[in-house]
Amino acid sequence: MKVFVYGTLKPGECNYLRYCEGKVVSACPAIARGQLFALPAGYPAMISGEGRVYGFLLCFGDSAILPDLDGLEEYDPERQPAQNEYQRQEIEIFDLNCQSLGTAWAYLMLPDRLRSLRGIFLPDGTWKNRLYL
Repeated sequence: MKVFVYGTLKPGECNYLRYCEGKVVSACPAIARGQLFALPAGYPAMISGEGRVYGFLLCFGDSAILPDLDGLEEYDPERQPAQNEYQRQEIEIFDLNCQSLGTAWAYLMLPDRLRSLRGIFLPDGTWKNRLYL
């Protein structure tokens, strides 16, 4: 089971240790199509669109990790999309040479929610936790 991560779930970030450590079979740098924003709350949001978002493709040995990740990302498939913080969807992922790695789950934010949270566009498509710098 594959998940594309671009924020606090990346290797070395706080939620990687909490949710992924010991459960990830492999982690490789990867790119997704979209736009990345920093939120004032201290974590990022990705929306669909043109551009590149840099992160990691995490491969898990067990899909049982999804409910834990859904909880972190405040996603519930039973709720209306506007009631969720993020939407979990399958998107195409690429390696750093822009070769397709197939599809993976990713958590994207709806543009209306992003606007209400006052996201700040990150034109280079990379988020770093400023608390750890």
